[in-house]
Amino acid sequence: MSNTVDLTPPASIQWWREARFGMFIHWGLYAQPAGTWKGKAVPSIGEWIMYTAKVPITEYEQLATTFNPVTFDAEEWVSIAYRAGMRYLVITSKHHDGFAMFHSPSNPYNIVDATPFRRDVMKELAAACQRQGVRLCFYYSQAQDWHAPGGAGHWDEVGEQGWWGASASPERFAAYLEAKVKPQLRELLTQYGPIGLIWFDTPVVITREQSLELRRLVHELQPDCLVSGRVGHDVGDYGSLGDNQIPYGPLSGDWETPATLNDTWGYKSYDHNWKSVGDLLGLLTELASKGVNYLLNVGPTGAGEIPAPSVERLAEIGQWMDVNGEAIHGTSASPFPYEFDWGRVTRKGHRLYLLVSTWSTPFSLNGLRNRVTKACLLATPGKALEVTQTHDDTSDFHTLTLALPTQQPDPHFSVVVLELDGEPDVEPLPLQQPNGAILLPIHMATVNGPAGARKPTLSNGGLLQNWKDTADRVTWSFKAAAAGEYEVRLVLGSPHWEHKVGSGHRLSVSVGGQVVHGVATSAEEIKGPRTTHFWLAASRLGRVRLAQPGTLTLELRAEEIAATVSEGVAVLSLELLPVG
Repeated sequence: MSNTVDLTPPASIQWWREARFGMFIHWGLYAQPAGTWKGKAVPSIGEWIMYTAKVPITEYEQLATTFNPVTFDAEEWVSIAYRAGMRYLVITSKHHDGFAMFHSPSNPYNIVDATPFRRDVMKELAAACQRQGVRLCFYYSQAQDWHAPGGAGHWDEVGEQGWWGASASPERFAAYLEAKVKPQLRELLTQYGPIGLIWFDTPVVITREQSLELRRLVHELQPDCLVSGRVGHDVGDYGSLGDNQIPYGPLSGDWETPATLNDTWGYKSYDHNWKSVGDLLGLLTELASKGVNYLLNVGPTGAGEIPAPSVERLAEIGQWMDVNGEAIHGTSASPFPYEFDWGRVTRKGHRLYLLVSTWSTPFSLNGLRNRVTKACLLATPGKALEVTQTHDDTSDFHTLTLALPTQQPDPHFSVVVLELDGEPDVEPLPLQQPNGAILLPIHMATVNGPAGARKPTLSNGGLLQNWKDTADRVTWSFKAAAAGEYEVRLVLGSPHWEHKVGSGHRLSVSVGGQVVHGVATSAEEIKGPRTTHFWLAASRLGRVRLAQPGTLTLELRAEEIAATVSEGVAVLSLELLPVG
């Protein structure tokens, strides 16, 4: 068989691109123990309790005999999502524990046949989604199945080794796909009407051909149904970033980030580490500015209720979206190749949306070459803002100034709409910002090294990795608006989940005929809502003086790379911060 496969997504992906914001729901038998097994709190995420606590299949199956979520209300769940501004809903039809949360004629281990509840919640959700204008989508664990023979991680005749050791043989796994996965996918795609997408997860042992078979099956049954990137081997209709992963720079193509409201996906009664509304809106605007969908999770209880802290936060997000949703729905990534310290930017046609978190008046924006025909706040669309635009011939700086109201309309993000005279036209080089800072993101750098040698690579998350050769060098061209003294600040990152930043590298920076030397440390640690589980650290390398404004080149070299850091020098950005 030819390896050439047409991976063009169906035209229906347009609804997904326009939605930008969806609800993830992790709900299953694991909601009943709620993170506790035999009186002991189990570490890790709630839906993994069977795996983490090493619960035998026969014991775990008993959860089904008492699963009776009588307070479940499909209309309420969908309404919570819709009022929050979410336009699609992805629910776990089968997670890794192997239990089907839908009526599965092909397998009796399901919510209708194995529980006293005996209702098909997916049928009720399908009707509610149809009535309220939300796309129904299904999560389905295609490879990991701790209950079914042949599924990855299955506790079978090898005993506990099945949890942590060898997975099923390729033959048994292939039989599992035929006996359980494909029949259940047929049921999901024929019993509930139009389905927006199938959200596959953790491909682990699946082969590329098997991933392609699942993709073909989905598209054969419902040609407009999308296939998520986690089907495996990059054969999905769009890409999936890591759990809670926020990319540092712009991405090419279609992407989505699944994210939690607290620290778990499936319900844990004692996880109260809820993100604030401000942090959640920060993540929504951050992802939208990069053209990435935000799939935000709720974990209902065993009784069938979405926890009150989740409902309260989603209601507040919905209030913000009622005013500012135009800056999220139907938008694409910022046309600016760099970010701003005051907030983020999205675009739609000839409109730019400035999602401003740090309020100031007057407000200045460098780098926009278009003429602005109108500016207003989404909070007060009928009231035009005063606009001033200038161009400095010497530095070639275009500056837009807005007279914003003294009072910020929203305490988190207020949105300014700019109507442009055409397609957005912005400065392609990094620019000195109105506050004097010059920010140089790694995705705007050039990486040079010895001919034929392996160069460092830029990850989907926007982090330079595998810089392990001191012969490599990284250069930026940028535009400075003013001469002066600047502190050189280097930001390194860790590409590993919950792994601190590697340090100890000896580095040098040259710009404007000057060279500074310094050692990368992890003392100035950065961990916030935008980086979530991926860590950053900044190092101050020294000071330089720029003699005059204009276009300059800066070069970063690694004089010595710490041998103990497996990823080498992992660079996110370099900053020149004005002194005084």
